[in-house]
Amino acid sequence: MNKLQKTALSGFIGTSFMTASSELMSVLVGENFREPDHLETMIARLAPHRSKQTKKIAGWGAHYAMGFVFAAVYVELWETRKIKHSLKNGLILGVVSGVLGYLIWKGTFKAHPLPPWINYSHYYLQRIPAHIVFAVFATITYRFIKANETEEAAAASA
Repeated sequence: MNKLQKTALSGFIGTSFMTASSELMSVLVGENFREPDHLETMIARLAPHRSKQTKKIAGWGAHYAMGFVFAAVYVELWETRKIKHSLKNGLILGVVSGVLGYLIWKGTFKAHPLPPWINYSHYYLQRIPAHIVFAVFATITYRFIKANETEEAAAASA
C-alpha cells in the first residue's frame, strides 16, 4: 500500500471515530460538538444560495479533508521513522493535534463573519478528547496496515 492509501485509510478511520465520539459527547452533554454541522453552518452563511445538500456535503468534505491533512502528517512521521506508530505516541499526537485543532477552530470562528452560536469554551475543550480519539484510531489503522504489509512480505519470501 502506498503512502497516499495509508493516509487516506488512516484519515478516514480516524475521522469517522472522531465524528462518532463528537456525536456521543453531543448527546451526553446536550451541546452540539458535531464538526460537520458547524462547518455546514459557516458555509451556509457564506453561500446561502447553495442547496442544503451542497452545504451538507461541503461541511462533511471539509471535515474529512482536515482529517486527511492530520493523517498525512502522522503517516509522514511514521514512514520516516521520526516517531514509532505506538499507541502511546498516538495519545501524544492526539493531545498535540487537539491543541492545534483548538487553535484552528478558534481562528476559524474568529475569522468567520457569522460563526455558529455555540458555547465556545465547551466546544474548544472538547477538541482535545476528539483529537485523541482521531489519533488513536488513525494509529491503530496504520498499525494494521503495517502488520498486513509485514505478513505479505513474509509470505512472499517463503
